[in-house]
Amino acid sequence: MFLATCAAVAPEFRWTPANSLHLTVRFLGHVEQAAAEATADAIEAASPGAFNLRLGDVGVFARGRLARVVWLGLSEGAADIAALAVIAEAASVAAGLKAEGRRFHAHLTLARARARDGAVLPALPAAPDQPAWRAGELILYCSHLGRAGSVYEPLRRIRLS
Repeated sequence: MFLATCAAVAPEFRWTPANSLHLTVRFLGHVEQAAAEATADAIEAASPGAFNLRLGDVGVFARGRLARVVWLGLSEGAADIAALAVIAEAASVAAGLKAEGRRFHAHLTLARARARDGAVLPALPAAPDQPAWRAGELILYCSHLGRAGSVYEPLRRIRLS
């Protein structure tokens, strides 16, 4: 309901289907299967713990006054998922991947501007007030780009202890 309302208010943005929403801990990009597996092995060996997450407020990544990405942050668990991101980053670099140049910012990407430079974002409804949930696994996905957007195929599940 929230995403449909946002899409009606802001058609200048491509809104993510609800079943595709996810928190990215580390984007690997186009890599060899062996590098992805080595990264997953190292994360699993680190035995990261489970933690609680709760959705927060809507925000944007912008260029000047134009919003390029609309996202939903966290009001609980941001430090925990940031710690998991540190583990994933170290594992990725150890597997031979280039270090991530940007600072980690936990969020769910809700929408991207249709225009390359961004668009003016009208006022959106308040984010839904959902109870916290337990993050008990990390999933390594392969994304397949298509005309209808990305389709995410789970490749490996890592249990958070």
